[in-house]
Amino acid sequence: MNLFRNVLFWIVLALAGALIAQLLVQDPGYVLVRYGGNDYTTNVPKAMALLLIVLAALWLLWKLLSLPFTAVRRHRRRQARARLIDGFDALHQGQWTRAEKLLGQAAEEHDAVAVAHVGAARAALGRGDESAARVHLAAIDANHSATRAIAEAELALSHDRPADALVLLDAPSAQPLPPRGLVLRGEALATLGRSGEAYGLLGALRQQQALSDERLSMLEARWGAASLREAADANVLADRWEALPKALRHDPASVAAYAERASAMRWDEAATRSIEQALDARWDESLANLYGRLPVGRVAERREHAERWLQAHPASPALLLTLARLSRAQGQWPQAEAWLHRALAQGANSEAWEELGAGFAQTGEEKLARQCYANALSAARGEAISDLPGRDLRQTIFDQAVAEERDEHGVPRLRE
Repeated sequence: MNLFRNVLFWIVLALAGALIAQLLVQDPGYVLVRYGGNDYTTNVPKAMALLLIVLAALWLLWKLLSLPFTAVRRHRRRQARARLIDGFDALHQGQWTRAEKLLGQAAEEHDAVAVAHVGAARAALGRGDESAARVHLAAIDANHSATRAIAEAELALSHDRPADALVLLDAPSAQPLPPRGLVLRGEALATLGRSGEAYGLLGALRQQQALSDERLSMLEARWGAASLREAADANVLADRWEALPKALRHDPASVAAYAERASAMRWDEAATRSIEQALDARWDESLANLYGRLPVGRVAERREHAERWLQAHPASPALLLTLARLSRAQGQWPQAEAWLHRALAQGANSEAWEELGAGFAQTGEEKLARQCYANALSAARGEAISDLPGRDLRQTIFDQAVAEERDEHGVPRLRE
């Protein structure tokens, strides 16, 4: 296409030249120049040729006179480019002082002012001089407002000042924000407890390919769960839950956030049902534990679900702990104690010992309760625990497991 335009231009120029030449041949014209009392006469073609010669001579004279200045300017640009390259290389190598000096010098070239000052600011931060970094960033002119806003927002976020970062990124002069600015704005919003707004930026981040798919998925899960925890009322919570992709509505972190927030709003059925659906789709120990810890009612229904899950997950310590909590909530401490012993045998953590201590305290066995609480503390610290007095813990657990795990003919089924 460019070749066609060039050919067309020269054809038109040639035709115009031929037309002018034809007119001048028919009538060469007459030119009179009177200067200083003298008259100079010639025809039009000669006058035009003379004019072109004078213009060419003036252009050549101007080039000769400006040649030293052009050479100096080119030399400065080459120097600035070399300093910019060497400065970023030094920045990459961690030579902070050298990098700051080279990049500061490179910033004297107008075309490199923004990128050089940003690099110099990072070098200053690398050697721990925040005030020097701010000086470099302040030197970035208004033509690079977005670049300056991003660099200053990164500095603010690194010093736990998300509100300042958000003000910088929302400034009119920084709009429209480039991809990196959108990422920083999302991080600032999430840190300020406005994860719902951060979640709303994911569409723009995907459109602009600001992050990898893996990183975007991680932020979607994190901001989605946080937005559920921050929901101010039931309507907002329901809207945000329904807006989540189906995969996230089975994600343990998102389900836990929704269930805990729903239980706080006294949505007992919604809280428990979300966990039930998630566990039916994919088993997760943390959700099984949360199912028994939720401060909601529906104890009998929850216990029925837990006993059904136990058929598929008989060695789940979290599920056994949940069954113990639900049994104790129904006033069935002997059954709860049996579940707790099984949970401990399957590797349950300090929560099982704490629950066992609470049960003993409730039944008036203070000595056993104190020892269970001590074991809970030891388990949390990774220290050795002591068996309960007068009980062979392992044998008790083995007996309970054998008594409750039988095959379809009623014969005890022993585990290896």
